[in-house]
Order: sequence, then structure tokens, then C-alpha cells
Amino acid sequence: MPIFRLSDVKYSYLKRFTALDGVNLEIHAGESVVFLGANGCGKSTMLKLLNGLIFPASGEIRAFGEVLNEPLLEKNEFRRFFRSRVGFIFQHSDIQLFCPTVFEELAFGPLQLDLPEPEVRDRVEELLRMLGIEHLADRSPLHLSGGEKKRVAIASVLAMNPEVLLLDEPTNGLDPRTQRWLVDLVTELSRAGKTIITATHDLSMVDEIATRVVVISEDHRIAVEGAPQVILADLDLLLQANLISERPYAHAHLHYPWHRHEHSHGKTPAFHDHPHSELKSGQ
Repeated sequence: MPIFRLSDVKYSYLKRFTALDGVNLEIHAGESVVFLGANGCGKSTMLKLLNGLIFPASGEIRAFGEVLNEPLLEKNEFRRFFRSRVGFIFQHSDIQLFCPTVFEELAFGPLQLDLPEPEVRDRVEELLRMLGIEHLADRSPLHLSGGEKKRVAIASVLAMNPEVLLLDEPTNGLDPRTQRWLVDLVTELSRAGKTIITATHDLSMVDEIATRVVVISEDHRIAVEGAPQVILADLDLLLQANLISERPYAHAHLHYPWHRHEHSHGKTPAFHDHPHSELKSGQ
């Protein structure tokens, strides 16, 4: 059974501006799916629908076998189940940071699950170490740099140990070093068995993090889906989806002109090898 199944899903803002028009899609446990498309095509809307922040105007979304709708999420039992298993990392970190300190930010979610305070403290301290942000523990999230805020936002979601991570344009506004850190982290989380769903128009990260790519066209439909290597090699498709310009298209003899060439020599948090089972998927 897929984690998510979308059947003829349509959504419009203000009932006038089409965001998605007849989407059919399945996402299975352990996949790393990238929604790839130009700005305004509906990628972020897809993530909001999958997270139950908005609901289809027509069509149906099933999550964990249940029809995902507002009445279901109003039921405490399912809401608790769903919110503990699906984590959303917003494009702009300021949206999700609100606690006085970084430590409290990471502790907030687990405390809502009524976990014992000693367990919450251990989990938060471990995440602070693993993500290299121990020195920020007593700082206000609002006074951090953009890259630091992104790390804290990700850590606050990982503190819930979700099965599914939704990332909206995760590299936007980040410096190259933080982008590299983020790509490495997403790769490690995928290897640890997490289901990762990323919305982006950043071609440079796609072949590193994706097991499947879903291209959303500017008419708000799924144009094609497939392996990242196949999608990235189809320059006609990328040009039509407004993901590349005429210039790189004219130099088609280049292999992935947008591909990252730098390599990480730093240590990435190895979630899949970590001895603390609470940080592994599915527990």
C-alpha cells in the first residue's frame, strides 16, 4: 500500500487560480521523490496537500490508507498519528521557528507527543550534536543566520522522528556550504529509510537525492515521471518545462551543465548507523 495516493486531484486558489489540475500519483515508503518544475507550477501546493494544510477542490488524497480530509484530521487519534509521521520543512524557516531558544524549538514537538522529559532532552541533545548546532542551543532562533535557521528548522522536524519528510525548495537562499550540507543530510536520511519528498527547481541537486522525479508542467499537470538520470538527460523536456533556458539547450553536448562538481569531504550525520534507535525510521 502506498503512503500517499492522489486520484484526479485539483486545487485552485480563490477558486479562480489553478494550482493543480488532475494529478494522479502514488508515493511509496522509502522513496525519495522530487517534484521538479518552474516557479508557480504547483510544487508547493502538492506538499501542502500531502501535509493536510489544504485539501483538494476535487479528487481524493489517501494517506496511510485513509482519505485525507479536514474531518479526519479533526479527530485527535488520526491527527496525532499523522502529525507524528509526516514532517514539513518550509521554504522559509522563519515560518516554523517560534520558541525562545533553539533547545526549546527542538523539544517542542516531542513534548506534544507526551514523551517523558528525560527522553526528550536526550533526543534533543543528540540531534544538536549530530547536526553540529550544539553551540546554538541557548540562542534565539530569530537571531540566527539563514543557514543556521535552516539547520534548526530541519532539526525541529527530525526531533519528531517522522517517517516522511516534505521539503519545500530546501536550498533557496542558502550559501554553497550549507547547500552541500543539506544535500548530504537528505541523502543520509534517505539511506536510513525515510521517505523524502522534495519540491524544487534546482536541477543541481536532483540526481543526488532522487530515486524518482515527477516533472510538473506550467499547465499544473504531471508532465512525466521517471528516473532522475533519464529526466535530466531529456533537454527537450526540461526546456518545455521552463527548467532550462535556450542557452544550455544549445550546448547539448555538455553532460548535465547544471550538475554539481564539488564533493563533500566533511562528515555527514550517519542516521542509518546511529546506535540510538529512536532516530531511525519506522519507530
